[in-house]
Amino acid sequence: MKRRSPIRNRIEWLFVRALLATLAHGPRRCAFALARTYVGVLGRLVPKLRRVALRNLSMALPELDAVSRGRIAAESFRSLARLLVTLARLPGMDSENIATWIRYDGLEHFHAAKAQGRGVLFATAHLGNWELSAFAHGLLTEPMHVLVRALDNPLLDAEATRLRTLSGNRVIGKREYARGILRALARNEAAGILIDQNVAAAEGIFVPFFGIPACVSAGFAKIAAHSGAAIIPGFALWSYDEQRYVLKFYPPLSATGDPEADTRHIHGHLEEVIRAHPGQWLWMHRRWKTRPEGEPPLY
Repeated sequence: MKRRSPIRNRIEWLFVRALLATLAHGPRRCAFALARTYVGVLGRLVPKLRRVALRNLSMALPELDAVSRGRIAAESFRSLARLLVTLARLPGMDSENIATWIRYDGLEHFHAAKAQGRGVLFATAHLGNWELSAFAHGLLTEPMHVLVRALDNPLLDAEATRLRTLSGNRVIGKREYARGILRALARNEAAGILIDQNVAAAEGIFVPFFGIPACVSAGFAKIAAHSGAAIIPGFALWSYDEQRYVLKFYPPLSATGDPEADTRHIHGHLEEVIRAHPGQWLWMHRRWKTRPEGEPPLY
């Protein structure tokens, strides 16, 4: 990888810090509106984000017309704006005020899994507010481990780590992925993994996702089988009625020990949740970038 300029790193860090600072105070509705403006500017400066979102939607939800897909894409950008506001305000959240931001639904599934003594694997995704979900669980129940990929900018990576660990959570890097998670599960702790990321063909397997082969890592299913940990899908989903997030834990998914079958099952459940909340998934990332051998690129 080409070495990044320290000056560039510093400028990017200062820009992000300044942007988040403008969202950290004042009425929430004003911060949300300002964040939507920022995301709108981003969409104009980087038009490929909207193009990718619409391409994904046309492939995944072909039954919808262009207007409906456009509405979902716009809502996906608004969902990203809400995430920016919560990131900016994480340092000010505590056990006294966190309920204004998020509440649980299905926490009993977590407690039942913990009682089994083999740890808990949260199967989560870029759906709703994945940063707030881990933060809130660490604050309200107990700290957990989160698997992350280091950002290219080391200053921004350090800032992201600071925010992610404010509520006691611990970060596991990609390089120590399996070992770190297995150690946590052996202590009957929880770990959260974003399972909806594209991987290279040499690193993953292809499973149907919205009817399209998607290259995913089978590592999550393998760790679950090896450890015996419970698999709990969990997502922080925005409630328009409550004007806050709902951290929903679904009943545990059963594992057969067959990595491919279990991976298909897990992603099938994720697809169901996204279909129920399509405007809250990050449609602007190239989820189907890696193609089976011989297939043309989709982007």
